[in-house]
Amino acid sequence: MPKKHYKIGTRGSLLALTQCNQARVLLEALTGDTFELEVIKTQGDMITNVPLWQLEGANFFTKELDEALLSGRVDLVVHSYKDLGSKRPDGITLAAVTKRSFAHDILLIKNQTISELKNKKEFIVGTSSPRRMINLELGLAPFLPLGAHLKVVPKVLRGNVNTRIQKLQDGEYDAIVLAMPGIERLALTESSRVELEKLLTGMNFMILPQSVFPSSASQGALAIECAISRPDNGELLNKLQRMQDADTNEEVSRERIAFNEYGGGCHLAVGINVRKKDNLFVHIHRGVLEGIPVYVSKLEGRDLPHFFVKPKVFNGLPMDDLLVKKFSIEVDLTKHDHLYVTSKYCLTSVVATPKSLWAAGTKSMKDLAARGFWVNACADSLGDAEIKNFRESKAIALMVDTNASMSILSNTEATSTLGNIVPCYKRVIAPDISKSFEEKILSTDVFYWTSFFQYKTYVERFPEIIDRVHVCGLGKTYQQFKEQNINIHPMSSMVEFKNWVNL
Repeated sequence: MPKKHYKIGTRGSLLALTQCNQARVLLEALTGDTFELEVIKTQGDMITNVPLWQLEGANFFTKELDEALLSGRVDLVVHSYKDLGSKRPDGITLAAVTKRSFAHDILLIKNQTISELKNKKEFIVGTSSPRRMINLELGLAPFLPLGAHLKVVPKVLRGNVNTRIQKLQDGEYDAIVLAMPGIERLALTESSRVELEKLLTGMNFMILPQSVFPSSASQGALAIECAISRPDNGELLNKLQRMQDADTNEEVSRERIAFNEYGGGCHLAVGINVRKKDNLFVHIHRGVLEGIPVYVSKLEGRDLPHFFVKPKVFNGLPMDDLLVKKFSIEVDLTKHDHLYVTSKYCLTSVVATPKSLWAAGTKSMKDLAARGFWVNACADSLGDAEIKNFRESKAIALMVDTNASMSILSNTEATSTLGNIVPCYKRVIAPDISKSFEEKILSTDVFYWTSFFQYKTYVERFPEIIDRVHVCGLGKTYQQFKEQNINIHPMSSMVEFKNWVNL
């Protein structure tokens, strides 16, 4: 079959050209055809001094591309999916949703600014997204070193990615927030990576946890569209569908349903992220809608038992755990440059600023910040695989040496594929417990376990509870339950758990 030649419509920004070229290379490899880029200037590219949500109209980044597609000037268009409105023009079809590696927002800041935070009263963050403005203003301060005294002040930031980073370098902001997928794509291509690396000189980063700062609906995915009525009997559509990633499509389709239910539009001040984990979908929605706070944390894809009366609950947190006690161990970390803190019992071990610092969850991240440390990211209670994924980022590698060994601060029995374990605490099983605590455990209906070790210890001491309802988070503990084929009910967060058992 002879090769076909197609034109791809694209915006002219560095990011748009980079991601379209990456799609072009993959399409040529998948189909054997040839593709060229046709640059089309959009209204959104020309208006750079006003936030788009303050303008009348819609489809600021897509209208001209739609017209080119429907007129036959181009054969297909590659969009950042989050730029697409909820209603698409008649005659255009979504051919494929590509795989996304990251959906997160990332905060960029100069190293010099971090050292000056203790002297600041306001922290100026550049962004033009209402969603980011609301959630940053409400939630960012506790994640900043000694940041409780800081007032986070969002300030309008427009322009393409490289322009925005340059404004940060020029001192117009204390920090800026960008979509991590965008800078990741720039880092994947040699020519754009060289420019990005220069822009990131002297920079540090914080990958914002989705549980607190959910990204825009469908952020991180590319949408490939073509015209429905083409005189090729669906040939191009079938070729484009080879780019489809099923998991990403399942995630973003759910995000866009929620986006539409909230009213949609670039003015929407609600972040929406759905993450597929195994056959489950973690939903996080957060922001403000018509003056009313929105916070949704739920897990789709599992059935939970129903209780006719309020159940008796053991939540497994240290203050309620009288059987498994934890004790910190003094350790010297002066020779460890990259640290991953997995427990609050490791916090006191961190006494000097490492080259990079990672945490297991948002609580540890904020606790480290309160002690004066800049934390680059947390696993958001999703387990070690989340940190591993971050450290494989090409963009992150431009700011920190992700090939360097990482030290995992954990307990004396821990194992990890991420790096070397540095024991910072030990677990001790209490030889005796009170009669009242024993009675409480034996009468409990639902157990929330914070580790598989904790579950095993309790079941060995109280075999009567083995058939009760057992619950845990979605990280390492959940994986260990699955590996042992033990019936467990995962939760997206402690908030979802408490709502379920009506605490």
